[in-house]
Amino acid sequence: MERLATDLVGDRAEGWDTAGRLPLDVLRELGTKGVLCGQVPTSYGGLGLSSTVNGELTAHVGSLCSSVRSVMTSQGMAAWTVERFGAEEQKAVYLHELTSGRLAGVAFSERGAGSDLGAMGTTIRKDGDTVVIDGSKVWVTVGAYADYVVVFGRYEQGAAAVLVPTDAPGVSVERVADPLGCRAAGHADIRLDSVTLPVDSLLGGAGLPVDWLVTSALTFGRVSVAWGCVGILRACLRAACGHAATREQFGSPLAGHQLVARHLAELHVAQEAAARCCEQASRCWDEGRPELVTAAVTAKHLAAGNAARGAATAVQVLASAGARDGGPVARAYRDAKLMEIIEGSNEISQLLLGKHALAVWS
Repeated sequence: MERLATDLVGDRAEGWDTAGRLPLDVLRELGTKGVLCGQVPTSYGGLGLSSTVNGELTAHVGSLCSSVRSVMTSQGMAAWTVERFGAEEQKAVYLHELTSGRLAGVAFSERGAGSDLGAMGTTIRKDGDTVVIDGSKVWVTVGAYADYVVVFGRYEQGAAAVLVPTDAPGVSVERVADPLGCRAAGHADIRLDSVTLPVDSLLGGAGLPVDWLVTSALTFGRVSVAWGCVGILRACLRAACGHAATREQFGSPLAGHQLVARHLAELHVAQEAAARCCEQASRCWDEGRPELVTAAVTAKHLAAGNAARGAATAVQVLASAGARDGGPVARAYRDAKLMEIIEGSNEISQLLLGKHALAVWS
Protein backbone atom coordinates (compact mmCIF):
# COMPACT_ATOMS: atom_id res chain seq x y z
CA MET A 1 0.00 0.00 0.00
CA GLU A 2 2.88 2.38 0.70
CA ARG A 3 4.24 1.76 -2.80
CA LEU A 4 0.82 2.48 -4.30
CA ALA A 5 0.57 5.75 -2.36
CA THR A 6 4.08 6.74 -3.42
CA ASP A 7 3.31 6.00 -7.06
CA LEU A 8 0.01 7.92 -7.04
CA VAL A 9 1.29 10.96 -5.14
CA GLY A 10 4.82 11.07 -6.46
CA ASP A 11 6.10 14.64 -6.66
CA ARG A 12 2.63 16.10 -7.27
CA ALA A 13 1.87 17.30 -3.73
CA GLU A 14 3.38 20.74 -4.31
CA GLY A 15 1.16 21.38 -7.33
CA TRP A 16 -1.92 20.10 -5.50
CA ASP A 17 -1.14 22.35 -2.54
CA THR A 18 -0.69 25.52 -4.57
CA ALA A 19 -3.79 24.75 -6.67
CA GLY A 20 -5.83 23.77 -3.60
CA ARG A 21 -7.21 20.68 -5.34
CA LEU A 22 -6.69 16.92 -5.27
CA PRO A 23 -7.50 14.89 -8.39
CA LEU A 24 -10.68 12.89 -7.81
CA ASP A 25 -9.31 9.99 -9.83
CA VAL A 26 -6.38 9.66 -7.41
CA LEU A 27 -8.67 9.73 -4.37
CA ARG A 28 -11.05 7.19 -5.88
CA GLU A 29 -8.20 4.85 -6.79
CA LEU A 30 -6.79 5.09 -3.27
CA GLY A 31 -10.29 4.42 -1.96
CA THR A 32 -10.88 1.48 -4.26
CA LYS A 33 -7.58 -0.09 -3.16
CA GLY A 34 -8.62 0.35 0.50
CA VAL A 35 -5.92 2.86 1.44
CA LEU A 36 -8.31 5.56 2.64
CA CYS A 37 -9.88 3.41 5.37
CA GLY A 38 -7.51 0.50 5.83
CA GLN A 39 -8.93 -0.70 9.16
CA VAL A 40 -12.31 -1.69 7.69
CA PRO A 41 -12.63 -5.50 8.05
CA THR A 42 -12.11 -7.63 4.96
CA SER A 43 -15.69 -8.89 5.29
CA TYR A 44 -16.83 -5.40 4.28
CA GLY A 45 -14.30 -4.96 1.48
CA GLY A 46 -11.52 -3.36 3.54
CA LEU A 47 -7.93 -4.34 4.15
CA GLY A 48 -8.51 -5.33 7.77
CA LEU A 49 -5.33 -3.57 8.94
CA SER A 50 -4.51 -3.20 12.60
CA SER A 51 -4.28 0.33 13.97
CA THR A 52 -0.50 -0.10 14.16
CA VAL A 53 -0.09 -1.10 10.52
CA ASN A 54 -2.62 1.48 9.33
CA GLY A 55 -0.81 4.08 11.43
CA GLU A 56 2.47 3.50 9.64
CA LEU A 57 0.62 3.72 6.32
CA THR A 58 -0.93 7.00 7.49
CA ALA A 59 2.48 8.35 8.47
CA HIS A 60 3.87 7.41 5.07
CA VAL A 61 1.06 9.19 3.24
CA GLY A 62 1.45 12.14 5.63
CA SER A 63 5.12 12.41 4.71
CA LEU A 64 4.10 12.70 1.05
CA CYS A 65 1.03 14.96 1.25
CA SER A 66 -0.88 16.08 4.32
CA SER A 67 -3.94 16.88 2.22
CA VAL A 68 -4.23 13.26 1.09
CA ARG A 69 -3.56 12.13 4.66
CA SER A 70 -6.41 14.40 5.80
CA VAL A 71 -8.70 12.54 3.41
CA MET A 72 -7.53 9.26 4.98
CA THR A 73 -8.33 10.55 8.46
CA SER A 74 -11.77 11.78 7.42
CA GLN A 75 -12.64 8.62 5.49
CA GLY A 76 -11.40 6.46 8.35
CA MET A 77 -13.47 8.38 10.90
CA ALA A 78 -16.59 8.05 8.76
CA ALA A 79 -16.02 4.33 8.23
CA TRP A 80 -15.31 3.73 11.92
CA THR A 81 -18.48 5.60 12.92
CA VAL A 82 -20.52 3.37 10.61
CA GLU A 83 -18.72 0.26 11.85
CA ARG A 84 -19.18 1.28 15.49
CA PHE A 85 -22.79 2.46 15.39
CA GLY A 86 -24.30 1.07 12.18
CA ALA A 87 -26.73 -1.82 11.99
CA GLU A 88 -25.52 -4.84 10.05
CA GLU A 89 -27.48 -3.77 6.95
CA GLN A 90 -25.96 -0.27 7.13
CA LYS A 91 -22.44 -1.63 7.49
CA ALA A 92 -22.93 -4.02 4.58
CA VAL A 93 -23.98 -1.16 2.29
CA TYR A 94 -21.96 1.84 3.41
CA LEU A 95 -18.64 0.20 4.30
CA HIS A 96 -18.54 -1.50 0.91
CA GLU A 97 -19.14 1.89 -0.71
CA LEU A 98 -16.39 3.55 1.31
CA THR A 99 -13.93 0.85 0.25
CA SER A 100 -15.00 1.08 -3.39
CA GLY A 101 -14.08 4.65 -4.25
CA ARG A 102 -16.89 6.64 -2.62
CA LEU A 103 -15.67 9.47 -0.37
CA ALA A 104 -16.94 10.63 3.02
CA GLY A 105 -16.47 13.48 5.46
CA VAL A 106 -17.47 13.88 9.10
CA ALA A 107 -19.33 17.02 10.19
CA PHE A 108 -18.85 18.03 13.83
CA SER A 109 -18.10 21.74 14.08
CA GLU A 110 -20.39 24.73 13.71
CA ARG A 111 -19.81 28.45 13.94
CA GLY A 112 -20.92 28.41 17.57
CA ALA A 113 -19.77 24.89 18.43
CA GLY A 114 -16.16 23.85 17.99
CA SER A 115 -14.55 22.49 21.13
CA ASP A 116 -17.97 22.73 22.82
CA LEU A 117 -19.91 20.27 20.67
CA GLY A 118 -22.71 20.31 23.23
CA ALA A 119 -23.59 23.72 21.78
CA MET A 120 -24.42 22.25 18.34
CA GLY A 121 -27.47 23.82 16.76
CA THR A 122 -27.97 21.24 14.01
CA THR A 123 -31.06 19.14 14.68
CA ILE A 124 -31.95 15.62 13.63
CA ARG A 125 -35.52 14.41 14.11
CA LYS A 126 -37.65 11.49 13.06
CA ASP A 127 -40.75 12.16 11.02
CA GLY A 128 -42.59 8.92 10.39
CA ASP A 129 -40.36 6.71 8.25
CA THR A 130 -37.99 9.59 7.47
CA VAL A 131 -35.39 11.64 9.30
CA VAL A 132 -35.10 15.41 8.84
CA ILE A 133 -31.84 17.36 9.29
CA ASP A 134 -31.55 21.13 9.70
CA GLY A 135 -28.43 23.15 10.44
CA SER A 136 -25.00 24.07 9.18
CA LYS A 137 -21.50 22.73 9.64
CA VAL A 138 -18.12 24.38 9.06
CA TRP A 139 -14.66 23.16 8.06
CA VAL A 140 -15.79 19.70 6.98
CA THR A 141 -12.65 18.01 5.66
CA VAL A 142 -13.27 16.30 2.29
CA GLY A 143 -16.63 18.08 2.16
CA ALA A 144 -15.89 19.47 -1.30
CA TYR A 145 -15.22 15.95 -2.65
CA ALA A 146 -17.54 13.86 -0.50
CA ASP A 147 -20.33 11.58 -1.67
CA TYR A 148 -21.49 11.26 1.96
CA VAL A 149 -21.12 13.26 5.15
CA VAL A 150 -21.64 11.78 8.61
CA VAL A 151 -23.54 14.62 10.31
CA PHE A 152 -23.69 14.88 14.11
CA GLY A 153 -26.55 16.89 15.62
CA ARG A 154 -28.99 17.24 18.48
CA TYR A 155 -31.57 14.47 18.71
CA GLU A 156 -34.30 14.35 21.36
CA GLN A 157 -32.48 14.80 24.69
CA GLY A 158 -29.11 13.75 23.32
CA ALA A 159 -27.34 13.52 19.99
CA ALA A 160 -27.33 11.39 16.86
CA ALA A 161 -25.34 10.76 13.69
CA VAL A 162 -26.87 10.43 10.25
CA LEU A 163 -25.26 9.53 6.92
CA VAL A 164 -26.19 12.26 4.43
CA PRO A 165 -25.59 11.98 0.67
CA THR A 166 -24.19 15.31 -0.50
CA ASP A 167 -26.45 15.24 -3.57
CA ALA A 168 -29.61 15.03 -1.42
CA PRO A 169 -32.09 17.92 -1.84
CA GLY A 170 -31.41 20.65 0.70
CA VAL A 171 -27.64 20.02 0.99
CA SER A 172 -25.43 22.98 0.02
CA VAL A 173 -21.63 22.66 -0.07
CA GLU A 174 -19.35 25.70 -0.17
CA ARG A 175 -15.61 25.16 -0.37
CA VAL A 176 -13.48 27.04 2.18
CA ALA A 177 -11.36 29.47 0.19
CA ASP A 178 -7.58 29.44 0.73
CA PRO A 179 -7.25 27.56 4.03
CA LEU A 180 -3.97 28.01 5.90
CA GLY A 181 -2.97 24.35 5.74
CA CYS A 182 -3.92 21.07 4.06
CA ARG A 183 -5.07 23.36 1.26
CA ALA A 184 -6.11 20.57 -1.08
CA ALA A 185 -8.09 18.51 1.47
CA GLY A 186 -11.44 19.88 0.30
CA HIS A 187 -12.49 21.76 3.45
CA ALA A 188 -16.07 22.96 3.06
CA ASP A 189 -18.96 24.54 4.91
CA ILE A 190 -22.17 22.53 4.56
CA ARG A 191 -25.72 23.75 5.01
CA LEU A 192 -28.62 21.36 5.57
CA ASP A 193 -32.08 22.81 4.91
CA SER A 194 -34.83 20.34 5.84
CA VAL A 195 -32.84 17.48 4.35
CA THR A 196 -35.22 14.51 4.39
CA LEU A 197 -33.84 10.98 4.21
CA PRO A 198 -35.07 7.44 4.88
CA VAL A 199 -34.98 6.65 8.58
CA ASP A 200 -32.39 3.94 7.96
CA SER A 201 -29.88 6.74 7.30
CA LEU A 202 -29.85 7.29 11.07
CA LEU A 203 -27.01 5.40 12.75
CA GLY A 204 -27.34 3.57 16.05
CA GLY A 205 -26.77 5.30 19.35
CA ALA A 206 -29.34 8.02 18.63
CA GLY A 207 -30.24 9.80 21.86
CA LEU A 208 -26.93 9.16 23.62
CA PRO A 209 -25.18 12.13 25.24
CA VAL A 210 -23.10 13.98 22.67
CA ASP A 211 -19.81 13.19 24.42
CA TRP A 212 -20.55 9.46 24.34
CA LEU A 213 -21.42 9.56 20.67
CA VAL A 214 -18.54 11.67 19.34
CA THR A 215 -15.70 10.32 21.49
CA SER A 216 -15.43 7.13 19.45
CA ALA A 217 -15.02 9.02 16.18
CA LEU A 218 -12.70 11.61 17.73
CA THR A 219 -10.48 8.89 19.18
CA PHE A 220 -9.99 7.38 15.74
CA GLY A 221 -9.31 10.84 14.34
CA ARG A 222 -6.80 11.70 17.04
CA VAL A 223 -4.78 8.54 16.45
CA SER A 224 -4.83 9.16 12.70
CA VAL A 225 -3.82 12.82 13.02
CA ALA A 226 -1.00 11.84 15.39
CA TRP A 227 0.40 9.35 12.88
CA GLY A 228 0.04 11.98 10.17
CA CYS A 229 2.18 14.31 12.29
CA VAL A 230 4.85 11.60 12.45
CA GLY A 231 4.79 11.73 8.66
CA ILE A 232 5.19 15.51 8.68
CA LEU A 233 8.22 15.17 10.96
CA ARG A 234 9.77 12.51 8.71
CA ALA A 235 9.32 14.75 5.68
CA CYS A 236 10.96 17.60 7.58
CA LEU A 237 13.84 15.38 8.62
CA ARG A 238 14.47 14.25 5.03
CA ALA A 239 14.39 17.82 3.74
CA ALA A 240 16.47 19.35 6.53
CA CYS A 241 19.10 16.62 6.64
CA GLY A 242 19.39 16.49 2.85
CA HIS A 243 19.88 20.24 2.70
CA ALA A 244 22.27 20.42 5.66
CA ALA A 245 24.45 17.64 4.23
CA THR A 246 24.92 19.33 0.85
CA ARG A 247 24.66 23.09 1.42
CA GLU A 248 28.03 24.64 2.26
CA GLN A 249 28.63 27.82 4.22
CA PHE A 250 31.95 29.12 5.56
CA GLY A 251 33.76 26.26 3.84
CA SER A 252 31.85 23.33 5.34
CA PRO A 253 28.42 21.68 5.06
CA LEU A 254 25.71 23.21 7.22
CA ALA A 255 25.49 19.96 9.15
CA GLY A 256 29.04 20.56 10.37
CA HIS A 257 27.97 23.69 12.22
CA GLN A 258 27.00 22.85 15.77
CA LEU A 259 23.85 24.99 16.00
CA VAL A 260 22.50 23.42 12.80
CA ALA A 261 23.39 19.94 14.08
CA ARG A 262 21.37 20.75 17.20
CA HIS A 263 18.34 21.49 15.02
CA LEU A 264 18.71 18.13 13.28
CA ALA A 265 19.06 16.33 16.62
CA GLU A 266 15.92 17.98 17.95
CA LEU A 267 13.99 17.02 14.82
CA HIS A 268 15.14 13.43 15.20
CA VAL A 269 14.09 13.28 18.86
CA ALA A 270 10.72 14.92 18.06
CA GLN A 271 9.99 12.27 15.42
CA GLU A 272 11.07 9.39 17.65
CA ALA A 273 8.98 10.59 20.60
CA ALA A 274 5.90 11.13 18.42
CA ALA A 275 6.27 7.71 16.79
CA ARG A 276 6.57 5.94 20.15
CA CYS A 277 3.45 7.70 21.48
CA CYS A 278 1.55 6.72 18.34
CA GLU A 279 2.67 3.11 18.66
CA GLN A 280 1.37 3.04 22.23
CA ALA A 281 -2.00 4.49 21.20
CA SER A 282 -2.33 1.99 18.36
CA ARG A 283 -1.44 -0.90 20.67
CA CYS A 284 -4.20 0.24 23.00
CA TRP A 285 -6.61 0.28 20.04
CA ASP A 286 -5.57 -3.14 18.77
CA GLU A 287 -5.69 -4.73 22.23
CA GLY A 288 -8.89 -2.98 23.32
CA ARG A 289 -7.26 -1.42 26.37
CA PRO A 290 -9.36 0.90 28.56
CA GLU A 291 -6.66 3.59 28.46
CA LEU A 292 -7.13 4.06 24.70
CA VAL A 293 -8.88 7.44 24.90
CA THR A 294 -6.13 8.97 27.04
CA ALA A 295 -3.41 7.38 24.92
CA ALA A 296 -4.99 8.86 21.78
CA VAL A 297 -5.17 12.36 23.30
CA THR A 298 -1.56 12.05 24.50
CA ALA A 299 -0.30 10.95 21.08
CA LYS A 300 -2.20 13.62 19.21
CA HIS A 301 -1.14 16.40 21.59
CA LEU A 302 2.53 15.47 21.61
CA ALA A 303 2.78 14.65 17.89
CA ALA A 304 0.99 17.81 16.78
CA GLY A 305 3.13 20.04 18.98
CA ASN A 306 6.30 18.30 17.85
CA ALA A 307 5.25 18.63 14.20
CA ALA A 308 4.53 22.34 14.51
CA ARG A 309 7.85 23.03 16.23
CA GLY A 310 9.71 20.60 13.99
CA ALA A 311 8.38 22.18 10.81
CA ALA A 312 9.50 25.60 12.05
CA THR A 313 12.94 24.13 12.72
CA ALA A 314 13.09 22.66 9.21
CA VAL A 315 12.24 26.03 7.68
CA GLN A 316 15.03 27.57 9.77
CA VAL A 317 17.56 25.03 8.49
CA LEU A 318 16.57 25.45 4.85
CA ALA A 319 16.25 29.24 5.21
CA SER A 320 15.24 30.81 1.88
CA ALA A 321 15.21 27.36 0.24
CA GLY A 322 12.42 26.42 2.63
CA ALA A 323 10.34 29.52 2.09
CA ARG A 324 9.00 28.63 -1.37
CA ASP A 325 5.23 28.26 -1.28
CA GLY A 326 4.21 24.65 -1.80
CA GLY A 327 7.64 23.25 -0.99
CA PRO A 328 7.83 20.37 1.50
CA VAL A 329 8.81 22.32 4.62
CA ALA A 330 6.64 25.33 3.75
CA ARG A 331 3.69 22.94 3.44
CA ALA A 332 4.68 21.24 6.67
CA TYR A 333 4.88 24.59 8.46
CA ARG A 334 1.30 25.46 7.50
CA ASP A 335 -0.16 21.97 7.74
CA ALA A 336 1.29 21.20 11.17
CA LYS A 337 -0.24 24.31 12.70
CA LEU A 338 -3.71 23.04 11.83
CA MET A 339 -2.89 19.75 13.53
CA GLU A 340 -2.66 21.66 16.82
CA ILE A 341 -6.31 22.68 16.35
CA ILE A 342 -8.26 19.84 14.74
CA GLU A 343 -9.69 16.83 16.61
CA GLY A 344 -9.23 18.71 19.89
CA SER A 345 -7.10 21.83 20.23
CA ASN A 346 -3.92 21.90 22.28
CA GLU A 347 -5.86 23.56 25.08
CA ILE A 348 -8.63 20.94 25.09
CA SER A 349 -6.01 18.19 25.07
CA GLN A 350 -4.28 19.77 28.03
CA LEU A 351 -7.54 20.00 29.98
CA LEU A 352 -8.28 16.32 29.32
CA LEU A 353 -4.76 15.23 30.20
CA GLY A 354 -4.74 17.41 33.31
CA LYS A 355 -7.87 15.68 34.59
CA HIS A 356 -6.32 12.31 33.85
CA ALA A 357 -3.12 13.22 35.67
CA LEU A 358 -5.08 14.28 38.75
CA ALA A 359 -7.10 11.07 38.72
CA VAL A 360 -4.00 8.89 38.49
CA TRP A 361 -1.34 10.75 40.43
CA SER A 362 -3.07 12.82 43.12
